[in-house]
Amino acid sequence: MTHIFEENISTAMRDGTILRCDIFRPDAPGQYPVLVSRTPYDKTRTAYRRIAAHMANNGYVCILQDIRGTHASDGTYYLARNGRQDTRDAEDGYDTVEWAAALPCSDGQVCVWGHSYSSWSAWVAAGARPPSLKALFGSGMAARILDNTRGIFETGRRLHWMYQQAADMRRRAGGPALTKAEIDARWYDVERFKWVWFLPLGDIPDSAFPGLTDQLKDYMRKQTVETWGFDDVHPDVTVPTCALTGWYDRIIGAIEHYEGMEANGPADLRGQHRLIVGPWGHGMAALNQHVGPMDFGPDAAALYEDLLLEWCDEKLKGRTPVDPAPVRLFVMGENRWHSAQQWPLAGTRHTDFFLRSQGQANSVAGDGRLELAPPQDDPADQFTYDPRDPVMSLMGRDIQMEPRLQAPNDDRQDILVYQTAPLDRPLRVIGRVSVELWIGSDAPDTDFTVKLVDVRPDGSAVNVSYGILRCRYRDGYAADAAPLRPDRSYRIRIELNPTAIVFGAGHRIRLDVSSSDFPNFDRNHNTGRDFWSDAELRPARQSVFHDHKRASRLVLPVIDNTAG
Repeated sequence: MTHIFEENISTAMRDGTILRCDIFRPDAPGQYPVLVSRTPYDKTRTAYRRIAAHMANNGYVCILQDIRGTHASDGTYYLARNGRQDTRDAEDGYDTVEWAAALPCSDGQVCVWGHSYSSWSAWVAAGARPPSLKALFGSGMAARILDNTRGIFETGRRLHWMYQQAADMRRRAGGPALTKAEIDARWYDVERFKWVWFLPLGDIPDSAFPGLTDQLKDYMRKQTVETWGFDDVHPDVTVPTCALTGWYDRIIGAIEHYEGMEANGPADLRGQHRLIVGPWGHGMAALNQHVGPMDFGPDAAALYEDLLLEWCDEKLKGRTPVDPAPVRLFVMGENRWHSAQQWPLAGTRHTDFFLRSQGQANSVAGDGRLELAPPQDDPADQFTYDPRDPVMSLMGRDIQMEPRLQAPNDDRQDILVYQTAPLDRPLRVIGRVSVELWIGSDAPDTDFTVKLVDVRPDGSAVNVSYGILRCRYRDGYAADAAPLRPDRSYRIRIELNPTAIVFGAGHRIRLDVSSSDFPNFDRNHNTGRDFWSDAELRPARQSVFHDHKRASRLVLPVIDNTAG
């Protein structure tokens, strides 16, 4: 089947604002289910059009819309990260769904879909309960922003993203129309990331992100506010949903949507939702077999549009799904897909691996160990964290998480390294990973970071997951905890992103502990003051304790068997 393409079709919202859509529809008479994706990233992007054309060629009308205040659409753009209450995306999503359902080529059924911000807009629209909505397909969007950011400004990714978004604001004000590639080239090769080092961040000039700087500064002050809060939306979503993400997606909290809909969504829909997690990062155009230094095998490769088509064929056309299981997980290491009836998986054994050393765990050359036996009288490990020289994030150039060889940071003395002996048999780990640390610091506030690493038999090491805790949030985000005292030790719990991996025989499980992961997360200045108004950077002396009274540990969700 071929398709017909219509560009910049005007759609009036209830307040009279005109939003514009591109429509891809089958070149054949009849009425078809409609797919709607609303984006601030320019509906003409190649990936969007490729997916829309594929869906139209397979018997769907696919509508791409620039959201309010972006690209071809009128109105004022408000950032999703600052809170749903500041936007009109619920109303605009509702109006667009109902407009789409009434098109002559529509059969009256609509599925909202999207990735990242477009997934956010899909969930917001679904929560408004448009009568014609029949399904939702969302990827790369967490249910809770604080589970994504941990209450810490994501300096590198957020400023790069703001720079990209501000380019459209410049164009709307009469500036040049730049492609995404041209915008990125300016950020990388002209600006050279300079804004990530700017202090204080709250004084960034308006010219850096014109049209959006005020909203950026407002967002800086909302780091402990749950501005997404889709837990409140799930009870109002009255359609089946599919959540798609990857183990290397830094917004892997898409899993929370599946959990939320099963736990808090309408009771009659429980069991109809779907969760798919592959070995991928954050990007619908990159569901690849090869990611960084890893080859996850041919089963890892997928096309976003094929997964979307499978979901829509099931929910809008009544076709039998390829795999009816509600949970489909790719297990890295064995490089196979597994089906399950629930998440987290039944039969999970949370297994403690205790941090051990003789006080010299600094760097990969240190004496840090992970053992099943708890410590007795091990001396503490110590390091100095200097925010002027932070541990640099080993990530993609765009500050997206991906598998990376860890060797560039091997010699740093401000990273404590704990690892098992080579495993004598494979260990399957599927689920949420956590670390319990007993720490001390001479700073009133500081950060502790953890990274789970797979060390292969040849000695090369690849990151698996990560986490961070700002100590002022150790008791939650509602109120800052009391300043740290240098004469005390504290027990903190750090949640890492979930994962699914088999650590093979001969591999080592490694845990890296430090106090910075920059610019993935903003540097803690160690002063106790608000990051956005503070220009001082103060070194801190950090301690990690692991003795019989203060047993620091890595907790892994071990699975003996997986179905599928």
